[in-house]
Amino acid sequence: MNEVVGRDDLLLLTLDTLRHDVAVELAEAGRIPHLARHLPGGAWEKRHAPGSFTYASHQAMFAGFLPTPATPGPHPRLFAARFAGSETTAGRTYVFDSPDLVSGLAEAGYRTVCVGGVGFFNRQGALGSVLPGLFQESHWEPEFGVASPTSFEAQVARAEQVVAELPIEQRLFLFVNASALHQPNWFHLPGATHAAGDTRRTHAAALEYIDRHVGRLFAAMSARRRCFAIVCSDHGTTYGDDGYTGHRLGHEAVWTVPYAHFFLEPTA
Repeated sequence: MNEVVGRDDLLLLTLDTLRHDVAVELAEAGRIPHLARHLPGGAWEKRHAPGSFTYASHQAMFAGFLPTPATPGPHPRLFAARFAGSETTAGRTYVFDSPDLVSGLAEAGYRTVCVGGVGFFNRQGALGSVLPGLFQESHWEPEFGVASPTSFEAQVARAEQVVAELPIEQRLFLFVNASALHQPNWFHLPGATHAAGDTRRTHAAALEYIDRHVGRLFAAMSARRRCFAIVCSDHGTTYGDDGYTGHRLGHEAVWTVPYAHFFLEPTA
């Protein structure tokens, strides 16, 4: 990462609430072709989330604690704040001296931009301003939120605008929090109804919806130079699993998340 930072643009796309098992099933079934073509070996990596809900998980990720490989460690991290005694900071880790990765990348010359999704990024109150407040520039509109059936395509359009308006020499760290998978997601499945509510099937349909538009995001981020992309879930969620519904709880479906990182080669 010491070679990547300062040379390439950076993208962190969190697919908010995406379950690992659903992500794996859809990749294996060929139902998310635009995402799958970039996954190393065509498969998601199984990891453990650093938190069980959006706020906690993103606070950890912005401090350099991305989802941890679901195998015995310690596992060297891509990014880490300088911290004496860290067992996961290695020679290839990009070490920053600020309290969070976002400001660390800004100090390294990056333009840091947030395109928010769920309520923790809406800047409509003090709590919803904490995470987007880390960035030099942040965007949120109701069309980006969980209640919008067209949230991801609206977010991608804003990301395209951000990239187009940036000077070619300016490095970019773009963060996008995709809200489409978060409840309510029933409207992404044809024939589903509000009365029937969200299910594992509507969750899968929401991921297919994201896949239909993610190619535009990847194209925008690789239009100027090579981009290092991280695509992952911040946590999963439950749909009646063992009697549980939702997240912010310690269930396997919540703690286990899909993860991938890869390069997007320039298209110009």
